[in-house]
Amino acid sequence: MEAWDDPLLFSDAYRRFLDSAKTERAVVAKVLAAAKAEGFLSAIEQAELKGGDRVYFENRAKNVVLAVIGKRPLHEGFRLIAAHADSPRLDLKPNPLQDEGGYILLKTQYYGGVKKYQWAGIPLALYGVVFLADGRKVDISIGDGEEDPVFSIPDLLPHLSEKIQNDRPSKETLKGEELRIVFGCSDSGALKDEILSKLKKEYGITEDDFVSAELQAVPAGRSREVGLDRNLIGAYGQDDRAGVFTAVEAIFSLGREVVPEHTALCFIVDKEEVGSAGSTGLESRYLEVIVGELLDRTGHSCNDLMLRRALWNSRALSADVTVGFDPVFKAVHDEQNAARLGRGIVLTKYFGGKGKMHSNDADAEYLNEIRRLFLREGVRFQFAVFGQVDEGGGATVSRFLANLGIRTVDAGPAVLGMHSPFELSSKDDIFQTYRGFKAFFLEVP
Repeated sequence: MEAWDDPLLFSDAYRRFLDSAKTERAVVAKVLAAAKAEGFLSAIEQAELKGGDRVYFENRAKNVVLAVIGKRPLHEGFRLIAAHADSPRLDLKPNPLQDEGGYILLKTQYYGGVKKYQWAGIPLALYGVVFLADGRKVDISIGDGEEDPVFSIPDLLPHLSEKIQNDRPSKETLKGEELRIVFGCSDSGALKDEILSKLKKEYGITEDDFVSAELQAVPAGRSREVGLDRNLIGAYGQDDRAGVFTAVEAIFSLGREVVPEHTALCFIVDKEEVGSAGSTGLESRYLEVIVGELLDRTGHSCNDLMLRRALWNSRALSADVTVGFDPVFKAVHDEQNAARLGRGIVLTKYFGGKGKMHSNDADAEYLNEIRRLFLREGVRFQFAVFGQVDEGGGATVSRFLANLGIRTVDAGPAVLGMHSPFELSSKDDIFQTYRGFKAFFLEVP
């Protein structure tokens, strides 16, 4: 891939990515396919690696790591950008089918921080995998094809909501157990049998197979340009597929002939929206496994001391979106320290809440390294905090990288409507994020 120099073409490619990768499995599959087309080879199949080699690691269909081996030995440090592929959504329960009142409903469990009422009354698509009793995997994708049906969660009409719903706090306007998706409707009296027969005929799925499935309901429909000036992008899942796309394109843009000073790593992680736990989240030891494998294949001793040195001497950007200033709810922002859409990539020294709890707090020396780099390369950037003190807070994967001794700062575009089914970002911010990530992979002064 040649380096991008047209922000409009870049935003078009970004939108196509968002439209085709609405789950973490789809993101990983798409990134892997693109990496292979760019000449990346399986690292596990390579006995030795040298400067300029381009390899990938894949973990359980939920993680992918792209690496371009640098000139310097790995124990002198690497350059890492980590972005998460998961986004808030509705997961189907292991036994999801409910037959009641002439409807087949799907029971769900929301994933990540959502305002539950936002998921009612919109078209939903269903994505995921189902593993059958005989071991076969069935891929499910229903709702985004032109002729596909969609699904939806009905909300209570305002005419009858006075007593049962209107006095609820907003976070319970719809309760978790009320997030039930209409999957079918009939007065035949045998609707469940009809639905199961259709599932068996079209996909080979029985009701028992749902227990070995990962099925997600996500907003149906494609990304759109927003505003009369078309400067914004509206889409589901920009948190943090904006980070994924820009980081992946940045490592691709190094070119096959480029050997970076330090090894460049692009790590696509999972489970960030639920605390990064699990074997595919960044709280796992997978990064240490990767660094150990690279040490071994680049001819260096892979003992605990060398692994710790490689981590301690490294630099990272935690690629993630941040909150953009919202003039409607400006009371939650510190306007002097708020990120604005259209002003470039945002560097966030700390997230967290209640006194910076659960936050990486980047040191001033490292912040200045990144600042000088972006100034030298002409990358438009801004510094911001998440909101007013004690207004709330959040966290990213940066703290897990910092816990390993890696100097880390959060970096990414600002968005409006974060965690909603239709988030807004600036085309230019997305492009500046890509430019910042590319500069980071090439050199940190």
